[in-house]
Amino acid sequence: MSDAVVSTENHADPLPLTGERTVPGIAEENYWFRRHEIAYARLLDRCAGRVVLEAGSGEGYGANMIAEVAERVIGLDYDDSAVAHVRARYPRVEMMQGNLADLPLDNDSVDIVVNFQVIEHLWDQAQFLRECLRVLRPGGQLLISTPNRITFSPGRDTPLNPFHTRELNAAELDELLVEAGFQVELMTGVHHGAKLAALDTKWGGSIIDAQIERALAGEPWPAELTADVAAVSTDDFELRTADIDASLDLVAIAVKPQ
Repeated sequence: MSDAVVSTENHADPLPLTGERTVPGIAEENYWFRRHEIAYARLLDRCAGRVVLEAGSGEGYGANMIAEVAERVIGLDYDDSAVAHVRARYPRVEMMQGNLADLPLDNDSVDIVVNFQVIEHLWDQAQFLRECLRVLRPGGQLLISTPNRITFSPGRDTPLNPFHTRELNAAELDELLVEAGFQVELMTGVHHGAKLAALDTKWGGSIIDAQIERALAGEPWPAELTADVAAVSTDDFELRTADIDASLDLVAIAVKPQ
């Protein structure tokens, strides 16, 4: 899947970069954008010809990617500005406003629920997963990604990101999914590939830490760091089941029993 898949069908003002969501088209944000995008790129074929709900669609670029292959895409977000933005920029997405703890859809009404980099923002994660199970048809799939607590907020009881309420490790995510009634088909993780591993070495051991240090300092980035971050692509990340506790993000596929 090439980076060119992300398209903007209508012109619309970009959403502000607040730290709560990632948005495309910003050089300094590109690492995080591509790291989020890999879940869409690798699991897109699961959505082909299906009725898909993206629960927590944010800026909408992912729902728009899904619209390339799906029969129908419903986007859902609680935020007024996000809903208006998606409606203006991505007209193929049927955008709704609503609460993820009380999905405004009928029972057994969708084939796929996509929830990428969202569950860590929710206060009642178990209730949300029960709602996903309710709206999925028997045999339907929940595609979910979330930061790996072990590597994202290492050694902390509370998340580093102020917008996160609870982060999960692989075992905790698996437990939540099973308790909600799902069968976990796949639990895998996002890792740096060879190019990003080389950038880790170049930037003192962590390209992530190099970005965070500059952002917290509130100073302009060095041109070389901006260029390296802007050049990152989805192909620079890998999904693998090995070393799951060392992964950057978790990616799971969970199935509603027949």
